[in-house]
Amino acid sequence: MTVSLEQLRRCHVAVDLGAARTRVYVKGLGLVVDEPSVAAVNTRTGSLIAVGALAEQMTGRTPDYIRVARPVTGGTVIDIEMAQRMLRHLLGEKLRRQLRRKPRLRAAACTPHDSDPLAQRAAVETLVGLGARRVELVDTLIAAAVGCGLPVEQPTASMIMVCGAATTQIAVLSLGSIVTAVRIPIGGDAIDHAVIQHLRQHHALMLPSQSVRPLQLALSGSGLTSHGPATTEIHGRDVATGLARSVQVDTDAVRQAIHAPLTAVLDGLGAILRDCPPDLVADLVDCGIMMVGGSALLPGLDQMLRDATGMPVHIAERPDVCAVLGLGAMLDGKIEPMVLDPLAC
Repeated sequence: MTVSLEQLRRCHVAVDLGAARTRVYVKGLGLVVDEPSVAAVNTRTGSLIAVGALAEQMTGRTPDYIRVARPVTGGTVIDIEMAQRMLRHLLGEKLRRQLRRKPRLRAAACTPHDSDPLAQRAAVETLVGLGARRVELVDTLIAAAVGCGLPVEQPTASMIMVCGAATTQIAVLSLGSIVTAVRIPIGGDAIDHAVIQHLRQHHALMLPSQSVRPLQLALSGSGLTSHGPATTEIHGRDVATGLARSVQVDTDAVRQAIHAPLTAVLDGLGAILRDCPPDLVADLVDCGIMMVGGSALLPGLDQMLRDATGMPVHIAERPDVCAVLGLGAMLDGKIEPMVLDPLAC
């Protein structure tokens, strides 16, 4: 998956197919698509009913003949045909007609770190089905680091944590390459699931899957810190009776439930620091950790990492779109590699 900046400059469109959202960057136009990676299909006729935000609103509210599909899981395309149909409708006829005018349309796509060849092939076939003649694959960690402004091309350490919906990726970068990295199957969905299970086990309350945002519902702004209200009122459905019910939830207990899946992230962070050369670890003491991805906005997560590592932790200005903006910067030629003059013998 090694691709040069010269090859990326020849690309016309960059795509970030995430488990939660799909983003498309077109050279000269900027970010043109930022929608949920969801599609609603009529199983009787096979027709596509809705994509993006409208399809996400249908989750859990559809009759039997309408299926809400998520063609991307953990950054990997699991349904190529559905992903192509979803992208085709998200782009719109006008933009697709504009891209078809390119004599040899080239595309760039983000892929998770250490993805297997089948996952890479699925990403390539998805974009080839949309008319791309050539597809360049870029590691999500490098694209996100470029998008948030880290000096990845310099001989200094830069640590980045990509907090996605299904996975968390952590890496140390230097001289434009990954020194050491790890991918952990824990993301924002796992945190949501932990809150759902806590409320079901301790309060016999069921919540709709798409309204269990921990930072909005269960924590009401207190996040993973001890500051904030001691209790929070939660509305849901009683497990036994099926009737609507409201309960007062102890935010400390919810905070502990969220900490459980995050321990795997802390273990991965420790493994990265142990595998990293000492000179680069010394650089990280000053520059710290940069957090990107939609789940990086979970209140109190940055403070939790500070307490666990003792290093400064920063959240990118636009953490959710860093990866596709980094790809866009490479397409536009805004990134220049560090040039080393060969030494004379």
